[in-house]
Amino acid sequence: MNLKQKLGLENFKFDLNLLKNLGPLLALVFLFILATAINPAFISAGNLRNVFARTAFIGIIAVGATFVIVAGGIDLSVGSMAAFISGVMIIVMNAAAARFGVGATTVIIGMVTSIVVGFAAGAFNGLFITKGKIEPFIITLGTMGIFRSLVTYLADGGTLSLDFGVRATYRPVYYRIILGVPLPVIVFAIIALIATIILNKTKFGRYCTAIGSNYEVAKYSAINVPRIRTMTFILQGLCVAIATILYVPRLGAASSSTGLMWELEAIAAVIIGGTALKGGYGRIWGTIVGAIILTLIGNILNLTDMVSPYLNGTVQGLIIIGAVMLQRSNKE
Repeated sequence: MNLKQKLGLENFKFDLNLLKNLGPLLALVFLFILATAINPAFISAGNLRNVFARTAFIGIIAVGATFVIVAGGIDLSVGSMAAFISGVMIIVMNAAAARFGVGATTVIIGMVTSIVVGFAAGAFNGLFITKGKIEPFIITLGTMGIFRSLVTYLADGGTLSLDFGVRATYRPVYYRIILGVPLPVIVFAIIALIATIILNKTKFGRYCTAIGSNYEVAKYSAINVPRIRTMTFILQGLCVAIATILYVPRLGAASSSTGLMWELEAIAAVIIGGTALKGGYGRIWGTIVGAIILTLIGNILNLTDMVSPYLNGTVQGLIIIGAVMLQRSNKE
C-alpha cells in the first residue's frame, strides 16, 4: 500500500490548470494575511471601506477594459478621459447651479453630461480605430494626450472646482454607506454582475471572444467586426463615465492630474485577473480580484515604512510584466 492509499488520496489528481485559474484569488488571500500581519489596523472597518471604495473606481473602468482587451484591443486613454469628463461635469454643474440651484436637478444634469461625454469619447476612439483602420494603441495614445490637454485648457492650467453648495448635495453619492457598504462598491458590484452576464451569456460577449481569438476568422463568420469593436470602446467610455460620476464628489475638483495612471491600473487589473492580453479570453471576476489586489498593494505600502508608497507605480508595472510573462509561459 503506497502513501496515497494510506492517506485515502488514491483518486486525487493535482490540477495545475485549476491552480492557475485560482491564482488571483490565492494572491488576494495572501495579501489580506500579509496586510493584517504588517498592521492590524488594516482590518478595521474604516480602512476596508476606503480600500473597497477606492477599488470601485478602477474596478468599474477595468470592467470596460476587459471587453476591449478580450476583443483584441487596448485603451490607453481612460485616465485622461476620466479627467476630461470630470472637468466638463464640473463646468456644466456650476453653470446649471446658477439656473436650477444647488439641488438634485443640477447633480442629475452633471451625471447625464458624464454619460453623454463618456459615450462620445468611447465612440470617437472606436470609430477612428474601425473606420480609420488604425491600431487601438496609436489612437488611444493620441486621445490620451488630447483629453489630458483639453482638461488642462478648460482649467486654464489650474483646477476646476465644484460649487460648494452643489458639492454638499453631491457628496452622498461617494460617502453614503448602505448596510455598512459604501455606495460606490454597490454600484461596482451591480456593474460587474451585468458585465459578467453580457460577456458570458450574450452574443455580444461571444463575438468579442471570437474577434480576439482570431480576427480574420471572425470577419468571415458573419460577425460585424467593426461594429462589435466600436461597441467595446463605447462600453469602455460608459464605464469611465460611471466611475467619474462616483469620483467627482470625493474631491469636488478636476485638474490635469486627475485620473493620472488610471490606464495602467485598469490594464493591470485585467491582466492580473487572467484575461489574455492578446484577446480571446477574459473573465470579469478575475478583473474584480485584480482591481482589489492593486488597491491592496497601495494600501499595504501606505501602512508600512519598508517600501515608499511613491513606488506604487513601480510595483504595478512589475506586476503587469510578471502577469504577461506568466501568460506566455503557460502557453508554451
